[in-house]
Amino acid sequence: MQATEHHGHKSSTAALTLGALGVVFGDIGTSPLYALKECFHAAHGIAITPENVLGILSLIFWSITLVVSLKYIAFIMRADNNGEGGIMALLALTLRSEHKHPRRRALLVATGLFGAALFFGDGIITPAISVLSAVEGLKVATPVLGPYVLPITITVLISLFVIQRHGTGSMGKLFGPVMFLWFATLAVLGLINIGHHPDVLRAINPVWAVQFIAEHQFIAFVTLGAVVLTITGGEALYADMGHFGRKPIRLAWFYMVFPALLLNYCGQGALLLSDPTAVENPFYRLVPEWGLYPLVILATLAAVIASQAVISGVFSITRQAVQLGYLPRFDIQHTSTREIGQIYVPAVNWALLAAIILLVLTFKSSSNLASAYGIAVTMTMICDTILAMVVARKLWNWNPFVATLIGAPFLIVDLAFFGSTSLKVLQGGWFPLLIGLIVFTIMSTWKRGRELLFERLANETMPLGLFVNSIGGAGAGVQTVPGTAVFMTGSHKYVPHAMLHNMKHNKILHERNVLLTLVTRDIPFVDESERVTVSEISHNFFLITGYYGFKEQPDVPALLAECGPQKLEFDMMDTSFFLSRERIIATPAPGMAMWREKLFVGMSRNAAAATDFFQIPTNRVVELGTQIEL
Repeated sequence: MQATEHHGHKSSTAALTLGALGVVFGDIGTSPLYALKECFHAAHGIAITPENVLGILSLIFWSITLVVSLKYIAFIMRADNNGEGGIMALLALTLRSEHKHPRRRALLVATGLFGAALFFGDGIITPAISVLSAVEGLKVATPVLGPYVLPITITVLISLFVIQRHGTGSMGKLFGPVMFLWFATLAVLGLINIGHHPDVLRAINPVWAVQFIAEHQFIAFVTLGAVVLTITGGEALYADMGHFGRKPIRLAWFYMVFPALLLNYCGQGALLLSDPTAVENPFYRLVPEWGLYPLVILATLAAVIASQAVISGVFSITRQAVQLGYLPRFDIQHTSTREIGQIYVPAVNWALLAAIILLVLTFKSSSNLASAYGIAVTMTMICDTILAMVVARKLWNWNPFVATLIGAPFLIVDLAFFGSTSLKVLQGGWFPLLIGLIVFTIMSTWKRGRELLFERLANETMPLGLFVNSIGGAGAGVQTVPGTAVFMTGSHKYVPHAMLHNMKHNKILHERNVLLTLVTRDIPFVDESERVTVSEISHNFFLITGYYGFKEQPDVPALLAECGPQKLEFDMMDTSFFLSRERIIATPAPGMAMWREKLFVGMSRNAAAATDFFQIPTNRVVELGTQIEL
């Protein structure tokens, strides 16, 4: 029996490891398509000599080792929020430890939000550069196909986004085997070319990197901006931890991905030493002519898979931000009945596609896009490192000296990469920064706007206890009618506006009144035993609080069905839901700048309907309007 269990555990770990290959490592796995080419870009003026090739390969090896193997896999992946990773989960962990210091808390929120906002920029650039660099292999095969690179790239990207609404469940099973074939191909191509110049393997000696930096100080600093392309996707390892677990990601990295990447980069380096003209596209020159077209097809598939992982990540982070109150409600569709993580957000999907096509048409080549790529990645990594150091100090109770000793070197490396990529702001680095700034402004404005709105609403209502005592059952000209009324409210402290308006205009009170509040906790999933609490504050007044994690979708009918064991039964045909629909007006009153208030008003008007988001039957809903001045 034990042997069977052990075998089952091993096979499930193997399946998860193969799945992680398909989802987690697509971004970093497609970096060999363009990274080394950019390191030797003509603009840097680096001669292709054994010392320079070994120096750059050494920089690549130690960058991947320090940032991915040590920082993300050994250090940051320890910071799991009930098994979940990613910058929003990391932000929730840091806020749990900083509830006593409002200023420090605000700074950490800003750091986490900016890191999340930059991820949206990454979600636009990764599909563009991955697919474009893969299709550019056609130009290597035959220059005649050059004019068709952009149309083919855009066709592939449009196809990718059109199929999003069908979900990735069926395709997802292919992702692992395809990426396994991709990494095996990377390793084999690398090994074949290393055979011509085996001495390139000496690049694992850090002395070569140090010598290269010492001899070419400024050029080496500029080159770091291209070396950073080899570590893009490090954030994905951490963000996808909740889907696969820490162990399968580590196994896939150390046994397959890391060796394959190292061998391929060394193979490209060996090729450059044999044939310096291969610098125009060292990746595709690794294969003989007969292998070019199959490699272009495989590279395009790998690029599509890398793009899919980033798109899914953007959908996931959007939902988390909505649940945590940083974005307005979106139409979120579940594409799988079994996998809770598989979602589709139409508005985000089409906005991403429009931005990506615009990006491809503007920059036209992977080399131009590479200038825009690194800066968003390095800034996200800085945010990750800062938040992880706070978690190590506050939640893990590490000695401040130890936390600094471990975290500071990672931060120095991140800052060095950021300094180098910031030189490219004018060449294209402004694009992800602009996207990040726009998304950060949207998220911070929505959060602040909701706070102001709740303040205004609280000022225009009355405490719940006072209200319940004053009506004394059903007096003061208020008629009691059969049935149950559910009022959705943000707080149990005050009377919902919908209830006040119902009494004011209809002069009625239902025989059973329920005030329902939904709370998003700073954990990914809430245990079913802790889902709902019910309390009776009067013979006809009940308070229900539903708890959800930031990766869960609220379902009000299902929540009310769970109130049965707590002696509160609901008949949906006898229950009416009363919601407030606020008409918000921007005013010069203290709170936010006028332009931010107008932005908040616009977002409120375009937010998905509460009935759809909370899955409330539309034929049981009554909306009562109220006007609020911000």
